[in-house]
Amino acid sequence: MSPLATLSLHQLAVGARGTVARVVSASPEIDAVALRRLGELGFLPGEPLQLLRRGPGGREPLAVVIGETMFALRLLEAQCIEVTLDGASAATRAAGQVAIDAAEPARNAATAESVEAP
Repeated sequence: MSPLATLSLHQLAVGARGTVARVVSASPEIDAVALRRLGELGFLPGEPLQLLRRGPGGREPLAVVIGETMFALRLLEAQCIEVTLDGASAATRAAGQVAIDAAEPARNAATAESVEAP
């Protein structure tokens, strides 16, 4: 059995559910105090979570529910939380990638036609 792939929390799609795999420093700006704070908020390995929404422009803050509590995280904090996707979220992500891959040839052809048009 292969190990489950992990994603950073900030890479999840809105509405995706997952489980915290681990919390690690993703930047020199994140120190042990910040990591401990995330743990105190409930971002601990094995805890289920859901990304509810993103701030303006799809960036930050990220609204995340862990347990029964909603938190707003900065992008820098979300990058420190590694998540394994739940089955439904993983299937949705895979289906979305298949749709993107299938649309690519049509998109390339449309782009070529618009470039060649007089």
